[in-house]
Amino acid sequence: MTSATMDRSEFRHVLLSGTIVGVVTAAAVILYLLVARLLSPGMVTSLLETVIVLAGGVAAAFLPGSFASSRATQGIASAAAIGLWGTIVFMAIDIILLRPFHAFPWTWDAIGGGSTWWYLPVWWMLGTFLAWMGGVVTAGRAARGGDVAIPALALPVVVGAAIITLGVTLARLHIDLPVAAGAGFTLVLTVLAVAVIVRKG
Repeated sequence: MTSATMDRSEFRHVLLSGTIVGVVTAAAVILYLLVARLLSPGMVTSLLETVIVLAGGVAAAFLPGSFASSRATQGIASAAAIGLWGTIVFMAIDIILLRPFHAFPWTWDAIGGGSTWWYLPVWWMLGTFLAWMGGVVTAGRAARGGDVAIPALALPVVVGAAIITLGVTLARLHIDLPVAAGAGFTLVLTVLAVAVIVRKG
């Protein structure tokens, strides 16, 4: 068995991989903020924000599993650990760089009653959950002998999220496109991961 097909759980590898995930996440957040601030509100801006949210979701969900070469339980756990460390790295970037420059609109903090810390535990949980589910989906695809490249893994999730977003829009539920896309991405990814677990059970 080569290193390319083995679960990777070395501590240094987890930290390095998680750092990369955190930096990529920060880049996606910064790009989203730039689009939101520099472009006028409208459908084009919403679509660009939606694309950034989906790209960030793909990175958060499938980069950890790719780095961990998730094939079995240990690799799935490593993917989750990489995702968790990635959220911590992003938190450091957020505190050092984004907060001092007031990158987020006041409404972001208003959700937590004016606190700048309310979302961090949510971010830790979401980042770890996405990486965990992505690791499960990666391992399931590998067990079936399928393509475990990130684009191949992400395609059904992104398509499913797009369908959900379109449905929300047509139903006039008044949910912002990026929010609908992010929720749809998480839902579809979770369903696919649960299907892998049930299939193995």
